Amino acid sequence: MLNESIKKKLLRIVGKNNFKDSNEARLVYSYDATPNFQSLPDAVIMPENREQIQQITKVCNEAKIPIIPRGSGTNLSAGTCPIKGGIVLLFNHMNHILEIDEENLTITVQPGVITLDLIKAVEAKGLFYPPDPSSMKISTIGGNINECSGGLRGLKYGVTKDYVLGLEMVLANGSVFRTGGKLAKDVAGYDLTNLFVGSEGTLGIVTEAILKLIPIPETKKTLLALFEDMDAAAKTVSAIIAHKIIPATLEFLDQPTCEVVEAFAKVGLPTDVNAVLLIEQDGPSEVVERDIQRISTICRDGKAVSVKIAASTQEAESLSTARRSALSALARLKPTTILEDATVPRSKISEMVYAINEIARKYDLKICTFGHAGDGNLHPTCLTDARDQEEIHRVEQAFEEIFEKAIELGGTITGEHGVGAMKSPYLTLKIGEEGVAAMKAIKHALDPNGIMNPGKIFAKDSRKRVVVQA
Repeated sequence: MLNESIKKKLLRIVGKNNFKDSNEARLVYSYDATPNFQSLPDAVIMPENREQIQQITKVCNEAKIPIIPRGSGTNLSAGTCPIKGGIVLLFNHMNHILEIDEENLTITVQPGVITLDLIKAVEAKGLFYPPDPSSMKISTIGGNINECSGGLRGLKYGVTKDYVLGLEMVLANGSVFRTGGKLAKDVAGYDLTNLFVGSEGTLGIVTEAILKLIPIPETKKTLLALFEDMDAAAKTVSAIIAHKIIPATLEFLDQPTCEVVEAFAKVGLPTDVNAVLLIEQDGPSEVVERDIQRISTICRDGKAVSVKIAASTQEAESLSTARRSALSALARLKPTTILEDATVPRSKISEMVYAINEIARKYDLKICTFGHAGDGNLHPTCLTDARDQEEIHRVEQAFEEIFEKAIELGGTITGEHGVGAMKSPYLTLKIGEEGVAAMKAIKHALDPNGIMNPGKIFAKDSRKRVVVQA
């Protein structure tokens, strides 16, 4: 708990309405969307502006009190679980769109802006912000930046880091640090903007962001291709790209996932095939029509048993919504749902899915797999029960093998969820001891007292440990 002196200092900064340290408030922010990680913070603070954040960080840095910046808590790697206690920082008051600049095609926002609200605001002006995490209805831009969130449109349009032009950050010592700007080109020194994007709140606190916009696509069409053979579906993904067609989305769902999603969403998804590709193309109408027809042909040549183009915008939206609801649908089946995001080169998707299924059988687990086939980002999702410690141990063993297999195939341990606390024991698998040492050096330079979201990214142990504290 905070001592009375520190508490009084923080109360003077934000006022009693923006400072909560009751057991109820602390409990609410003791966990995020990651199963099996929970730890109580010492207090929850809701600053109203950058100046208050500066003062908070100065107090915490001097007293070596952890600060955990938090969006909506939808992250899936325990990135905002306060495992070292400290202050959870919320951005409820800092949720304004500051400017939409139509001349420079940028939008300037505070970190608490909801992703979907931003998307709607720019689309009303005929502009487009492509990053679309499945949690976009409730996730915040600050959280998206901290985790470098991806989404269904990542294949064609990229992820959050591809749209962050500039940042305003408050560092651990309370100083304000600005990077980038409304610039198409900027190579003045190190790329510090991208250093902070995806740093999971371990280097500083985002207080403002300048994001790139593009013209909104003229039209779009959606196609559903069904396959009896998993390998045929994977090869079709590679064939589409090899034909120099880059769809806006190219999603994969296995049979168990289709079955559960259809029971939840009831949009007519097939439940009797082994693999489904959900493909969307957008752009000028003549290009979209040409590409969809070519994709249809490639799917049929790739042994798809059915290829269907959505007949209406409503049908297309229903299919996309069903895909976005995959996690929610799967979460209905068991008390605990653990969703991961091992990523491999798309040419290795079939091999990776086969390995996931073999690992699931080896450990007697139910693992459904879906994800962004176009960029090789798969989401093996285990349905389990955290109260069954023996089964949870098998789940940990299974996911460790899944991560090792992804690395073996030239992939990575996370494509869009981040490392957080959950995957920190596996980071060396990807970047080695030397890579971890380099990252720690950067961390120490910017946060020598280690107050910014401690316990994330860097692990003490080489194997995962479930963290449950009170």
